[in-house]
Amino acid sequence: MPSKKIVIAIDGYSSCGKSTIAKALAAKLSYGYVDTGAMYRAVTLFFLQKNIFHSEKGLKHLDHEFLEEIMDHISIFFHYNPAVGFGEIYLNGKNVENEIRQMMVSDYVSAVSAIKEVRIKMVDLQQKMGLQRGIVMDGRDIGTTVFPDAELKLFMQADPEVRAVRRFDEMQSKGIAVTLDEVRNNIQSRDYEDTHRKESPLTQASDAIVLDNTFLTPAEQLEQAYALAISIIQPEEKKTQNGSDGSEKKTADLSAKN
Repeated sequence: MPSKKIVIAIDGYSSCGKSTIAKALAAKLSYGYVDTGAMYRAVTLFFLQKNIFHSEKGLKHLDHEFLEEIMDHISIFFHYNPAVGFGEIYLNGKNVENEIRQMMVSDYVSAVSAIKEVRIKMVDLQQKMGLQRGIVMDGRDIGTTVFPDAELKLFMQADPEVRAVRRFDEMQSKGIAVTLDEVRNNIQSRDYEDTHRKESPLTQASDAIVLDNTFLTPAEQLEQAYALAISIIQPEEKKTQNGSDGSEKKTADLSAKN
């Protein structure tokens, strides 16, 4: 495996396959993997457990001191599970990998992610996780806020209907009772909230490479992402393979054509 360690930041919209490609890329590079979306879902689950929501899916009034205090009672870490091949998330010592995927958590997570105090703590944790480099991290603001100096930044996108069907199929496979319309509405709502929130909104970093996977298989998108990573980790090898000076312009869009 390559000896040089870099940070790979993968951002993008909900249900774009960020976690799928991030897990696979991390495994292929023997890198660590961090699902930051799971971290915000874990915080959301904690808020739900503590009844910090109105019944109409709105947050109760939360003052700064209360939020800082409650965040001090949240412990989040990842523990590698060889059976699944990635680190599963633990909330206050309990494995909540499955609980955080429930639709109720999905309905609230964008609102929780927009809270300043939540983002401050999560970004601090994420930055500490990546101090030693050699990590693939996916989320909404990795390349813009968490690791603006990441050596490789990917911005994932896909057709909204394709994203809805993929998410629906995933939830069905896990035995989660949900309709396709519910998933569509959830994705539409999260897209709006993620791109319009005040704290670290979802935006494409100026130096990010767009990877539209609407028509790509997981293997195809992994192949493209891995090639980009290797071009940074082992530039001399790429130069030799290409028989060039390696100065070719990096593509700005890896969108597949139907």
